[in-house]
Amino acid sequence: QVQLVESGGGLVQPGGSLRLSCAASGRTFSNYNMGWFRQAPGKEREFVTSISWSSKRTWYGDSVKGRFTISRDNAKNTVYLQMNSLKPEDTAIYYCAANARASGYYSNSDEYDYWGQGTQVTVSS
Repeated sequence: QVQLVESGGGLVQPGGSLRLSCAASGRTFSNYNMGWFRQAPGKEREFVTSISWSSKRTWYGDSVKGRFTISRDNAKNTVYLQMNSLKPEDTAIYYCAANARASGYYSNSDEYDYWGQGTQVTVSS
């Protein structure tokens, strides 16, 4: 069992930056693939980015490539999402997710077993 807690959301102006954190507790964090998803009102949950547990390879959704960066610090049991050049369309609840599958790329929410409660990100002037 893994417990995930997101933090760092808030209100930011277009073009600004935010860094989200996801703190994990429970089983060995370093053995979990980690992902970030988001869900805007009236829309389906969308894959944002993920990072594998062994090679720390990263993948990004097309809408955030070049603007967002995922990273992990296994010593701190934490995964981060650095968001730059934010746009109003980035407004959503952002969720951290984890799975203990083979190290690799997972972009489907059904492939994740553990979820945080979400943190709101609002991009508005």
